[in-house]
Amino acid sequence: MTTGSSQVQILPPAPRDEMVKILEIRPNAPRADVITEAASTIRAGGLVIYPTETVYGLGANARSAKAVDKIFKLKGRGGGKPIPIAVNSLNMARQVAELTPAAEALFKKFLPGPLMIVAKARPNVSKILTAGAGKVGIRVPNHQVALKLIEFVGGPITATSANLSGKPAPLTVKEALEQLGKNVDVALDVGKCELGVPSTVVDITSKRPKVLRRGPISEEEIRKVLGKLKL
Repeated sequence: MTTGSSQVQILPPAPRDEMVKILEIRPNAPRADVITEAASTIRAGGLVIYPTETVYGLGANARSAKAVDKIFKLKGRGGGKPIPIAVNSLNMARQVAELTPAAEALFKKFLPGPLMIVAKARPNVSKILTAGAGKVGIRVPNHQVALKLIEFVGGPITATSANLSGKPAPLTVKEALEQLGKNVDVALDVGKCELGVPSTVVDITSKRPKVLRRGPISEEEIRKVLGKLKL
């Protein structure tokens, strides 16, 4: 359309800002508004890089098959490898897993802390999350930011490390973003993770619990707790 010698141009929509939103946050006193924004992103199906005491994690709504599928695609993770989840209490863990006396004992002794317990998943847990194995890895991070994030989401979030499959687990947000690029929505930055190594993983789905990955909590410490149960 023209008016005199002037011509009105209809411009295309502005391009979407694809930059990851990095939010700095205090590890021991996380601001509610920052946590709220990250939690809202997860509830809406987005992905959030968040800190734990071990390494940075990649958080998505653990109850959303679509969100979990994003994790598999972003990490380049094979569909046969399950995605663990993070909860903030024993009660929340009971909602997603059938906890044996061994699992309950380990929860009460070591969690929150750098331990992941593999238990039998309840029917309400997505088969995409468990990779069809019927088991789910559960973690309670010993980090106020992670625990508040789970609280504000109102349910479990994914607890896989914020890295590409087969690459080193990131200790800083910078390291995470170098691997995941612009494919996440929000990153919560508290600086370097305290422990710097992934959590110990123990499978308690059989009569003889098995340590699947060594970490900050030793096999000897685990067996000492389980030994008291006379399994």
